[in-house]
Amino acid sequence: MTDSAPIEGGCLCGALRYVAYGAPLYAGLCYCADCRKASGSGFIPFLGFAANVITITGETRRSEVPSLRGGIATRNHCGHCGSLVFGGIAGESDSITIYAGSLDDPSSFQPQVALFVRDRPSWAEVRPGLQEFATMPD
Repeated sequence: MTDSAPIEGGCLCGALRYVAYGAPLYAGLCYCADCRKASGSGFIPFLGFAANVITITGETRRSEVPSLRGGIATRNHCGHCGSLVFGGIAGESDSITIYAGSLDDPSSFQPQVALFVRDRPSWAEVRPGLQEFATMPD
């Protein structure tokens, strides 16, 4: 862990919370159809962390869909208000993806990449300066 301020966030009602220590491993915007439908938006802004630097508290409701890599993509919603908060399985996954819309301090989100830009709706712009990938990078 690091001496930097933790990154905190959670759901709309406050019942599902997380604290992440250290800088994210990656951060970006995903324009794939799954993320668009899960978020109800043109993309999902995300931050990835090693699972061992995140503490999650509260009840979750999982949703699972087939991933493009052949596995299962797991998203976690608050068990009370239904807010979409993070991806992965706490206590099982090696990494956890925090959805930036759930951050307490949105200024801590600094995206670096844009994924699945081939699937981007014309009305969902890509922020200038992001490294763009047609799909998921290797």
